[in-house]
Amino acid sequence: MEDLHDLKELELDALKEVANIGAGHAATALSQLTNRRIMISVPEIFVTRLEQVPERLGDKDEVIVGVLMHMLGDLTGRMLLTLPEFDALLLCDMLLRREPDATTEFGELEQSALKEAGNILGGAYMNALSDFMGMMLLPSVPSLAIDMSGTVLTTAQLSFGRDKDMVFCVETNFNFQEADRTLRGHFLLLPDLASLKTIFDAVRVG
Repeated sequence: MEDLHDLKELELDALKEVANIGAGHAATALSQLTNRRIMISVPEIFVTRLEQVPERLGDKDEVIVGVLMHMLGDLTGRMLLTLPEFDALLLCDMLLRREPDATTEFGELEQSALKEAGNILGGAYMNALSDFMGMMLLPSVPSLAIDMSGTVLTTAQLSFGRDKDMVFCVETNFNFQEADRTLRGHFLLLPDLASLKTIFDAVRVG
């Protein structure tokens, strides 16, 4: 299979447009959930190998929060939303309608809120990709991991072989206008080998 590193700028732009549509839908859903005006932007999308992702996210020893979901339907693989620990705490403030900096730990309620946010974002991106490819795609029930960046990404890689470690990484900025805060996260799509080729082919002809 041709290397996805060879994707041309126009083809990456097509993937970014899909991500932007998903981000818009996710922003609407999160705004309704939090009763706050939330904008989600996608400043960058890149394709890389999983082992190279930690350096793009920051220090591999930095603690991050990861919401992991399986991609189900006509394509299969895994999806991972990652947020730095501090940004995840601020997101909990918004989701739980608290004052900024009120959340200091990830209890059961906070973990549930983060999984719901991951589910909303994953569902929105999957719907956008479904429309683009004309296929049915759905996220599974999410699970949560709070650990160092390298460890969380290793967890996401489980059950994937060496030929299946290409990642679509969507940089995702959450902008909360009332609080004048911007949170930076990443949404990773880890398709299995057959699904990777299907996405690749769709982008080539799209």
